[in-house]
Amino acid sequence: MNTDAMITTGMAILKQKIETFGNREDIGALSTDLAEAMSQTLREAIALAGAAMYKSFLESYEETRDLILVDGELYRFKLEVPKEYETFFGKMVLSRRGYQEKLDGAVYYPLDEAWGMRDQYATVDVREAMLFSCAHVTPEETAALLAKSALFHPHATAIKHVVESTGKAIAVHQETIDAAVRSQEKAPEGVQVLAASLDGVTVLLNERGAKTGRPAERPGLEAGGEKATAYRNAMVGSTSLYGAPSAPGKTPPRLACRYTARMPEDHAVTFKARFEAELEAAAALCGPDVVKMAILDGARPLWNYVKNNPLFKDYILLVDFWHATEHLSKIAEFLFGKSTEAAKAWYEKYRTVLRDETNGIGKLLRSIDYYAAKNDLSKSNQKDLARERGYFQRNRKRMNYGELRSRGLPIGSGPVEAACKTLVKTRLGRSGMRWSREGGQRILDLRTYVKSNRWDLAWEMIKKLPKTA
Repeated sequence: MNTDAMITTGMAILKQKIETFGNREDIGALSTDLAEAMSQTLREAIALAGAAMYKSFLESYEETRDLILVDGELYRFKLEVPKEYETFFGKMVLSRRGYQEKLDGAVYYPLDEAWGMRDQYATVDVREAMLFSCAHVTPEETAALLAKSALFHPHATAIKHVVESTGKAIAVHQETIDAAVRSQEKAPEGVQVLAASLDGVTVLLNERGAKTGRPAERPGLEAGGEKATAYRNAMVGSTSLYGAPSAPGKTPPRLACRYTARMPEDHAVTFKARFEAELEAAAALCGPDVVKMAILDGARPLWNYVKNNPLFKDYILLVDFWHATEHLSKIAEFLFGKSTEAAKAWYEKYRTVLRDETNGIGKLLRSIDYYAAKNDLSKSNQKDLARERGYFQRNRKRMNYGELRSRGLPIGSGPVEAACKTLVKTRLGRSGMRWSREGGQRILDLRTYVKSNRWDLAWEMIKKLPKTA
């Protein structure tokens, strides 16, 4: 590597650009426009100088021999082929020497192999910026953002290709990536509770689905009055680590949270396997003294999964308190009438009882039965009340909130509820978005690493993956 040549090349470009600026602009007095013009000139100069210096650096490692040995086979120089790369400094064209083992064989480029750019268009740092941005916004928005803030300006189509190829590689090697990431993590200091939560969230797929609601009669629909779209349930899981509460009855601080997300699939097989791997790793990390909890809403399929899974045999099972209060609000309405003062007063009282008192669920059920007998309820309200009471009766063993709060344990599944919105809906549920299962999963994989504060660890593995066609 000839550092003197690199420096000379870069400084010549910087000198030329700045001298041109001085000759072109009126530099007698500083102004807002002049400062902005100088900033733009420096930006352009740094991009040009950086690309030229980078090119000089790479070319200094080019093979110049007629014959080279690759994996025990002799390759002969065939031709020089220029290739355009997207670098941190913008586009750069590099001429590479190509070698062939035989006349009809594939051309081998030693330079591309040496700096990890075989079959790649964008450099590692550029690919990371593209992928990290696409975990948050669309490729089109990423292209617009980079055009305003970076020295490189890839087209949205090129960004999509990077997302697709990297996403395929992640899908093939995800277990290896996740295991490597987890191996470098430590339990936060002071962790006392491991809480597992999972929930479903609808995603609009680009697939044919059953038509719901009033049949559309407008022209332009597909045969049968259906569009090629369908809402299906994606799955989200959270593995949360909590410390000790600041005071009795207070919610303990959440020290860390790792997410698992999977696009709709039959029986959520892949999701469950990855979610369970996260739980097992977290439990091993925290040690035997950590209190383990599973906090879910009242959905029966989720409870059946947890109750029938030996992984959760030593977990405290709990219905999310905030879901319980939604049902409590309905009961208040059925007992006392919608938006009445009596309904509000009863709801507030028994919300506190349920949350804070030992056997609050028993007191709540007795109150429901008392007012159901005392008040003159319509048959419709009686039926609705019976359904909601059944929810509490069915889950009473999983609603010991007062006891758990007194022990400094969490009673809500807030992390997974938030993840359904911030992890999935915010990115995949925007207006007009319809997803293939594979395309949506590529974004969820990237976004999960970001939201779990694992991006840097994961990227160290991802950038080394072979490109998948």
